[in-house]
Amino acid sequence: MELNDGNLQTLTEFMRKTLDPDPSVRRPAEKFLESVEGNQNYPILLLTLLEKSQDNVIRVCAAVTFKNYIKRNWRIIEDEPNKISDPDRTTIKANIVNLMLSSPEQIQKQLSDAISIIGREDFPMKWPDLLTEMVTRFQSGDFHIINGVLRTAHSLFKRYRHEFKSNELWLEIKLVLDTFASPLTELFKATIELCQTHATDINALKILFSSLTLISKLFYSLNFQDLPEFFEDNMETWMSNFHNLLTLDNKLLQTDDEEEAGLLELLKSQICDNAALYAQKYDEEFQPYLPRFVTAIWNLLVSAGQEVKYDLLVSNAIQFLASVCERPHYKHLFEDQNTLTSICEKVIVPNMEFRSADEEAFEDNSEEYIRRDLEGSDIDTRRRAACDLVRGLCKFFEGPVTAIFSGYVNSMLGEYAKNPVVNWKHKDAAIYLVTSLASKAQTAKHGITQANELVNLTEFFVNHILTDLNSQNVNEFPVLKADAIKYVMIFRSQLPKEQLLQAVPLLVAHLQAESTVEHTYAAHALERLFTMRGPNNSTLITPTEMAPFTEQLLNNLFKALALPGSSENEYIMKAIMRSFSLLQETIVPYIPTLIGQLTHKLLLVSKNPSKPHFNHYLFESLCLSIRITCKANPTTVGSFEEALFPVFTEILQNDVQEFVPYVFQVMSLLLEIHTSSIPNSYMALFPHLLQPVLWERAGNIPPLVRLLQAYLEKGAATIASSAADKIPGLLGVFQKLIASKANDHQGFYLMNSIIEHMPTESIVQYRKQIFILLFQRLQSSKTTKFIKSFMVFINLYGVKYGAIALQEIFDSIQPKMFGMVLEKIVIPEVQKVSGPVEKKICAVGITKILTECPAMMDTEYTKLWTPLLQALIGLFELPEDDSIPDDEHFIDIEDTASYQTAFSQLAFAGKKEHDPIGDAVSNPKILLAQSLHKLSTACPGRVLSMLSTSLNAEALRYLQGYLQAASVQLV
Repeated sequence: MELNDGNLQTLTEFMRKTLDPDPSVRRPAEKFLESVEGNQNYPILLLTLLEKSQDNVIRVCAAVTFKNYIKRNWRIIEDEPNKISDPDRTTIKANIVNLMLSSPEQIQKQLSDAISIIGREDFPMKWPDLLTEMVTRFQSGDFHIINGVLRTAHSLFKRYRHEFKSNELWLEIKLVLDTFASPLTELFKATIELCQTHATDINALKILFSSLTLISKLFYSLNFQDLPEFFEDNMETWMSNFHNLLTLDNKLLQTDDEEEAGLLELLKSQICDNAALYAQKYDEEFQPYLPRFVTAIWNLLVSAGQEVKYDLLVSNAIQFLASVCERPHYKHLFEDQNTLTSICEKVIVPNMEFRSADEEAFEDNSEEYIRRDLEGSDIDTRRRAACDLVRGLCKFFEGPVTAIFSGYVNSMLGEYAKNPVVNWKHKDAAIYLVTSLASKAQTAKHGITQANELVNLTEFFVNHILTDLNSQNVNEFPVLKADAIKYVMIFRSQLPKEQLLQAVPLLVAHLQAESTVEHTYAAHALERLFTMRGPNNSTLITPTEMAPFTEQLLNNLFKALALPGSSENEYIMKAIMRSFSLLQETIVPYIPTLIGQLTHKLLLVSKNPSKPHFNHYLFESLCLSIRITCKANPTTVGSFEEALFPVFTEILQNDVQEFVPYVFQVMSLLLEIHTSSIPNSYMALFPHLLQPVLWERAGNIPPLVRLLQAYLEKGAATIASSAADKIPGLLGVFQKLIASKANDHQGFYLMNSIIEHMPTESIVQYRKQIFILLFQRLQSSKTTKFIKSFMVFINLYGVKYGAIALQEIFDSIQPKMFGMVLEKIVIPEVQKVSGPVEKKICAVGITKILTECPAMMDTEYTKLWTPLLQALIGLFELPEDDSIPDDEHFIDIEDTASYQTAFSQLAFAGKKEHDPIGDAVSNPKILLAQSLHKLSTACPGRVLSMLSTSLNAEALRYLQGYLQAASVQLV
């Protein structure tokens, strides 16, 4: 694409169409942009557009498009084409910093993100001047530019907070500190002076305080991994200024907005985080400063109001106290009973209260409420922080803290009992307090795993939780109902089974509650209860125990999906999946009705997939319906195909990228169930599955390979007779996969199925070419994964076509090639083969080479006979060799193309491991003994003399054991 006005105009028109609400206008425009993004100059055109367009909407749209383009394509993935040309990469890096700093804030933020994505890949090695270019802008004095630099630095360095320690990381951080730490400190001091100079200028203060917040965030990132020498030497500068800023109260910066945190609150929140980091990780160095920070932060907490705008500040301040109180050498600060009472009374109890803002979120923003409350999302709430502080205090002062709070809990419950309608919030706070007091250790899988012995959970459940769950009106006091459900869910491992069984029908009833939070919690609680393990590894709650409630459970779950706000509720869909899985064949009578509802839901969500978890559980539920029903009656597979194929066709025709890998998995499951020949409906689709465009997306590869394997297993003869012209296409797929280090194992899965199932005559003409392709790959890049797969393939070939055919095909490519493969690959590497089926294939294949290949007895290959036998005995008896050469970049299968729709494996579409040899050989050791006996009968004396001269004693001992077990002997 040339850089000219015509192309800029075209791009502008398509950009405008991508903003159109009408999908028939928007989708083609998105497809067009996708089709041209591989062209050289495309990103440069986008940058020109965001710099020079007269239309502000187009500029912002170009900035967002550019950032997403960088996110998808900047990383260079081994084996895949480089999607951005080198000249474009150079141009982008040369101009983007300048462009970002001179753009308005909305565009600046997008470009800043793009720089950090590029930086993650290229900085520091391929972009060494990025930091110096940024640091020099500190001298500009223009805070619009300085804040742009700080924002970019923040998005670049914040990964230091969660990266694992490594030499590369330390070297990078050292480089950053050498260039950045001193200028950042000078900027910090200068900014604070400017705040004093401009103390009465509100506009100047707003810009300066946003700079100070960014500087404080950078301080956190740069100090996270370890305490840098520079910051240790300058601790006085940073800490005394941080302390002053914590106690500062400039009237001009106070805001009237009760919801949105102001600049002052944001800055103080970050400083609390920084102080907590030092108190936790560098307590010795921080000790001199600690008392004054404790005082300042305590005063902040006591004076902060209940408004939402203080939430982040209060929760970070409480987290600071929580991190201090659980360190042994700060223990003395909290020992006094009055101090503990004061903390409980002034900090913990007030921040446990259910405020009107929480009530609004519960009713009007239930998704966000659930995310915070159930998933503990990283948006820290006051309640969560107060709960952490209770846990921290209980570490050293469990007795006194429990005693103080028991008093509060009793008085709160007393207030509630006087007038439930008015005082229900008191009970809510009491339940929250009991929960935080009782919880010592928690996991997502088991809920609370360790509880405070001083709290009687069962008694509390009977007296205060069951009463709410038993109430006939599920819509009364929804917050208390949600609390009660949550109590059952988190203490499920602590409560006795009879109480959980008592709760199940009550939870089923709450699925009909109008409140989104309430019915979501009910679904989630049921799903968690269904995954609990009982004795002998079965589920704690059995299908028999569920029998009286099964119909009600399924009805209510599906009805809940129709409630306002829950049409794509992932918790309900997960509960449906888990119920199917638990109840197994007892759901069969309900499936005809339910499958229609699931299919209808699939059709709706495929129009605009937006909830990945919901969609995943929906497909899992479909798989379970199919597996459970067809296990009971395989002939029902046809009715599932009738129900699902129209929707699947629509998904494939509209190329709904998120769903295509799922569709292939469900189709594989259906096809694998068929017992007779392959249905025509599948054969009609076969040519489309070989289209190269489908194989471009990494997420499609595993499910597509599995689907093609199912085609080969069920319909190899049909393919050979009625679609023989498609065999080259099938081999083309193999060729593409085998060339990729990330996907070569998938290529072998496909080829092994071709060898196993296709009629010999249909592929005979391609065999030599297949081996040549494999040798080319062996020469260009020989990885352990490839060698293991190659070994299984050649042995499977030998098992299927015989050892002579294997030797002949190798030697037809190049004389003596067979011997080289045995000597250089099979003998030294066979120990690396893993997996019972793979080992069995190799054992049977090598046995055939040893005993059914005349060339092994009568040519120069004979010298390899004993080493090969020794290697086979090693495969049987030695531990697996899982070492990997040091210099090999062994690719993790999961570690590819992270920005594409990843492949989501459906657990309930799982494929049973297939053994191509099956019952023909049950014990490969016995087969070896019998085959050697047969060979020695044909060549008397030869085998024994080869064994006695060169097989080592230990291997010989094992071999005698096999011969004995098989009741044969060598002659």
